[in-house]
Amino acid sequence: MQPIFFVLAIMGCGDDTSACAEARIEPVQYATVQQCRAALPAALARNTDLSYPVISAACRSNGPQWVSASETKPKG
Repeated sequence: MQPIFFVLAIMGCGDDTSACAEARIEPVQYATVQQCRAALPAALARNTDLSYPVISAACRSNGPQWVSASETKPKG
């Protein structure tokens, strides 16, 4: 089983912060979401060269995702 880690996604957005699109993924992987969030300000400062009116960053998990089996039947 592979470990779960977190990456920082840099997003470029319109003026009203709508229609955001992923612009970059930072090359660093973080063991916890807290470490990732602590790195947000520095990551934003490194990515001011993007040609979007607004940039933002978000931590997201990267790795295997587990789904628990439930007793209910699948929908659809």
